Amino acid sequence: MDQNNHSSLHDFILLGFSDNPKLEMVLSGVVTIFYLITLVGNTAIIFASLLDSHLHTPMYFFLRNLSFLDLCFTTSIIPQMLVNLWGPDKTISYVGCVIHLYVNMCLGSTECLLLAVMSYDRFTAICKPLHYLVIMNPHLCLEMIIMVWGISLASSVVLCTLTLNLPRCGNNLLDHFLCELPAMVKIACIDTTTVEMSVFALGIVVVLTPLLLILISYGYIVQAVLRMKSKAGQRKAINTCGSHLTVVSILYGTVIYMYLQPGNSASKNQGKFLTLFYTIIIPSLNPLIYTLRNKDMKDALKKLMSIAYEYTKMKRKWKS
Repeated sequence: MDQNNHSSLHDFILLGFSDNPKLEMVLSGVVTIFYLITLVGNTAIIFASLLDSHLHTPMYFFLRNLSFLDLCFTTSIIPQMLVNLWGPDKTISYVGCVIHLYVNMCLGSTECLLLAVMSYDRFTAICKPLHYLVIMNPHLCLEMIIMVWGISLASSVVLCTLTLNLPRCGNNLLDHFLCELPAMVKIACIDTTTVEMSVFALGIVVVLTPLLLILISYGYIVQAVLRMKSKAGQRKAINTCGSHLTVVSILYGTVIYMYLQPGNSASKNQGKFLTLFYTIIIPSLNPLIYTLRNKDMKDALKKLMSIAYEYTKMKRKWKS
């Protein structure tokens, strides 16, 4: 027991792609570019929807929360990832690793649950349009967000605590560039079946249950759209839901493949590339998906760019 406790306080070594330095150089550039896209895109969505009074609706309230969540998620991960990819120092302190583990698990769970809440919002808007603003009132929207964060925090505390309590017998080599739960489980020196079953059980709660609710919501939405007599109404409903459904498909497909498969079924580097995909690609795609298919958001972004341009002109005048 003393040996296990002593080993748990050691720094961890994140192996990442250290066996392929050229790949690390390429990936560091790719990660940096996508991180900048994520920062600019999601920040623009937040400010554009706040400044445009037409976008002060439940749908855009949840979209702002999704953008804020993506900003937090990528910022909590990418700086450490870049440190790991750029330099020869692959170590991370025990405390830093623990913080990464809890924060990443909490934010990842929150995104899954938030997408389920957004599907309920779309269901209400299309299936009960006359009662939409009454049902989706600000108080209920706020309660939903609090519930999403509460469930995510509780599940991350349970899963991460179970994982950190596994004895490692001095093993501090993580075959990853992040302190991720699957990588932490792999370095345990005992049978991890119980923990893997716990991960699977909570995965059903945090991943599959929201996915089921999303599918049910879209089942009702499809029925409502098919009953619409107006082709314009059908197109508007499809465009409104298409963005959300695209994000759901990409995110859930990746997360389910990542976390709800047997522990040793993935190849050595498969989990690392999947992590890169859902930590840097998906958050950068969300702003594009929601703006390219949404006329109101495009108009709001144009207004934001116009305000920024006018501000820049005034600032130059003041300086001159």
